[in-house]
Parts: sequence; structure tokens; C-alpha cells
Amino acid sequence: MAPEESGSPASLLRTFQRGFLAARALRSFPWQSLEEKLRDSSGSELLLDILHKTVKHPLCVKHPPSVKYVRAFLSELIRKLEAVHAEPVDELYEALAEVLMAPEATRCHRSYLLPSGDSITLSESTAIVSHGTTGLVTWNAGLYLAEWAIENMAVFTSRTVLELGSGAGLTGLAICKTCHPRAYVFSDCHSRVLEQLQENILLNGFSLEPGVTPPAQHCPGHGACNAESLTVTVTQLDWDEVTGPQLAAFQPDVIIAADVLYSPEIILSLVGALQRLSTCHKDQRTPDIYVAFTIRNPETCQLFITELGQAGIQWEAMPRHDQKVFPYEEHSETTILKLTLEAFRASD
Repeated sequence: MAPEESGSPASLLRTFQRGFLAARALRSFPWQSLEEKLRDSSGSELLLDILHKTVKHPLCVKHPPSVKYVRAFLSELIRKLEAVHAEPVDELYEALAEVLMAPEATRCHRSYLLPSGDSITLSESTAIVSHGTTGLVTWNAGLYLAEWAIENMAVFTSRTVLELGSGAGLTGLAICKTCHPRAYVFSDCHSRVLEQLQENILLNGFSLEPGVTPPAQHCPGHGACNAESLTVTVTQLDWDEVTGPQLAAFQPDVIIAADVLYSPEIILSLVGALQRLSTCHKDQRTPDIYVAFTIRNPETCQLFITELGQAGIQWEAMPRHDQKVFPYEEHSETTILKLTLEAFRASD
């Protein structure tokens, strides 16, 4: 994002807009570049543009971020304005006064702009980790995988996609809105996550049957899915308990997972589930499988590679993509592995 931060006012404005709508940490914003721009005669106009592209943006007005976050953002804008001794911007102070009076909610929103002009809005907990699960927030690998999907739409177009560990739903919603899959199955094992996931799916304009659809009831065959319209379902999947036939019943062409390799126990559960799935595909093509993760602990990553080998699952690292659609930590190393099940190699 360096070119945007040091470039024209328009690119600076875009950086602030994307970061604010996604409720990025304030320290990640290019404040120094903004202060330099504010020393120009057009500084007040730039601040007004930022205000209307962030706090006053229609997405933010309809689905606001945390009140605490908006308050801190506006306060920092005003600090930068006063630091250069520029003329006060009344609308900026009025916006701060308004948010100072607003009560803090337990839920907040993040919004992401897509290249198509569409957007994704997620309702999230104001706590980083809530109800004992990490599935209520959006992690870097999910954003990275969504960008990769936008650049590689053919992987998903007119295909049935099963996502493992969907969490808040960002990756799946991006694929549903940009890649035109035939059917998309969101899944997770935590009931609280599933409730919020369903809310986010509906929030973004997709139809969804009430409640959680069990595996046996979802699209029993490709012919049952309307190729002209997207079928979106949510199901509860416990990787330790789900059987190979239950996974195969979804008839997925593609399986994806993002940021699910955060503990040895989870890795063993995931590899075990994929290994059980491979036994159901002796006479047919197995799904393409893509797993995206941020390398936080090399030992955890090595365990995943080791377990894949022991399960007879081949892997290859996908080339880094060129898309930069979403704001997230770029210094963290994120990768996508394409997995190939044993049964696929045997049948081919």
C-alpha cells in the first residue's frame, strides 16, 4: 500500500476510506502523509473528503463501526488538523460532538469495497475473541484468500463450493458476489458463530433457509441445484465427528478453508476429515482444496505439512496473487496451499 500512502490526495483518500470502513487499527493509517497534505492550501477540502468517504459514507451510516472506533478516528483527524494550525473544519467537530453522545453497542460492522463496485458488510462482536471462539472476527488469511478468488474466478464459477470454518463469512461472501458459483455451503462448528454467519449472509442480500441445514438435506445431487441461480446454505460441521459420506453428500467441486491452522488439535481434525472424504471418491474426481493461512508459528505449519504427508495428501503452494483489494497486515506471511487427495491421484 506504500504507493497509495505517498501518492496523490485521491490515493490517500482511498487508503483512508478502505481502512476506516474495514475498521483497521488506527496505527495502520498514513497519518504522516495526511499531515503533509494538510499543510497545503487544500488541506481543509481533503479533510472534508475524508469525512464524507468514511464516517459519512452511506455504508458507515447504515452499518456503523464501533462508536469508540469512530470517536478515536475523528479525534485523530482533528489532532492532525490542529497540528498544522489550519482553519477549523466545522463539520468535523460536529461529527465528533455527535458521536460523543452516541452509546456504545455490543455489535459493530466492517465493510469492504469490491472491485465490481459492490460491497460486503459484516456484523461482528466488539470483543476480539468472544464466546470462546475466534470465528467472530475476520482474519488476514480470509481476506487474502478472497483476493485470490477474485483474481482466479474460474476456480469457482458455476461450481459447488464448501467452505470449512467460515467464521464471519467474508471469504464466502466475496466469492458469492464476484465469482458466480452454482452453490455455496458455509460451515462452522460453533453455534454462536453460525448465528452471526447467517446474519451476515442475510445482511448482504442473499436468501437463506431458516435454521441450520444438516448435510443430508443439502443439494443431494448436482441436478437439484439450479445452475442459473446461486444456492446458499449454512451447515454445522464438527471435523472430529463428520463422516466422509456426509462431506461427500455436498458434492463439492471446491473446498476452501482460511485461517484454521491455529492449533495442533485443529490441524489433526482438519486432516482427518479430509482423509475420510478421500475414501468416498474412489471412482470420481475429488474436489479441488485450497487452504489459506498466515504463518505465525513455523512449528504449527510444519505439523500441517507432516500430517498431510502421513494422510497421503499432496500439496503445492500457490503463487502470490497481484490483487490488493482489502486492507490488512501486509508484513505477515500468508500463503495458500492446494491439496490433492490420494483418491484423486489413484483414479486419474
